[in-house]
Amino acid sequence: MSNEESSLTNVKLSVLELAPVRDTGDTAEALHNALALAQHVEALGYSRFWVAEHHNMDGIASSAVAVLLGYLAAGTKSIRLGSGGIMLPNHAPLVIAEQFGTLETLYPGRIELGLGRAPGSDQYTAHALRRARSGSAEDFPQDVAELQHYLRPAKPGQRVVATPGNGTNVPLWLLGSSLFSAQLAAELGLPYAFASHFAPRFMQQAITLYRDNFKPSAELAKPYVMLGVPLLAAETDEQAEYLATTAYQRILALVRGDSLKMKPPVHSMQGLWLPHEQQAVENFFAMAVVGGPDKVKAGLQRIVNETQADELIFTCDLYNASDRLKSFELAMQAKQS
Repeated sequence: MSNEESSLTNVKLSVLELAPVRDTGDTAEALHNALALAQHVEALGYSRFWVAEHHNMDGIASSAVAVLLGYLAAGTKSIRLGSGGIMLPNHAPLVIAEQFGTLETLYPGRIELGLGRAPGSDQYTAHALRRARSGSAEDFPQDVAELQHYLRPAKPGQRVVATPGNGTNVPLWLLGSSLFSAQLAAELGLPYAFASHFAPRFMQQAITLYRDNFKPSAELAKPYVMLGVPLLAAETDEQAEYLATTAYQRILALVRGDSLKMKPPVHSMQGLWLPHEQQAVENFFAMAVVGGPDKVKAGLQRIVNETQADELIFTCDLYNASDRLKSFELAMQAKQS
């Protein structure tokens, strides 16, 4: 691939939102901030705004993905909105077809559906979500096929029809942090998003597997790869490193099983984590881009050079909403400069 084709200017930028809750805030503030961010990045020229499904986590307010997407769609005009992702083992495919079919019917051409096969929660929460359902990750390929069936035009005599849903052909993406979904996305000819924002270990292997085995489909003629990237940008490198400690504390809390509500930044993480915890947090953020404008541009270009990604989708856990908005401004400036 030529240098021009791998240039950052040719790569789309998007947002993955978890509606983070602050230690002094509440879920209402988090959801309102999500809409403000969606409106902000829409004006900046970002391609899509996805919402992640997580449950039983006090610091994440994006659990009801379809409901939140309806709120975001009503408050924006053109940016594509979707799930990053719906954890399909938690749901009956028919229900997801109806939910996203409804969104597509109300906001045509703007809705897409990213699918994951992890529960996005602990085993107790997964049981509470499924109740008597036997949904599991092993059923994922069959669940994807069933969901596709409901979103396509209904056939004569079809016993179960998603209404709304049938004929909407909501675009599907497969998400993953290992090789399973890469192989399935290649087999089905669907775009693929790798969760390198928290699990970068198998990234290059998954990308290669997906591209090498991709089969063109009615949905997609050639492979399309999107990568998750933690974005922690500010006006200077020093300010970015300071603000990034909010994100580090959040993942440290995840490692420890503590509250995930965002905490204010600190001037040093020393004394807050043990060596093995520091290593775990650093592994989580291996793909992170942290710094001022020059460092952000260099970091994003390096990722594109190494992966030939078609699109980057950013997470951004900064304590103040204004700092989050600025971070996304700086990333778009890096792409355009």
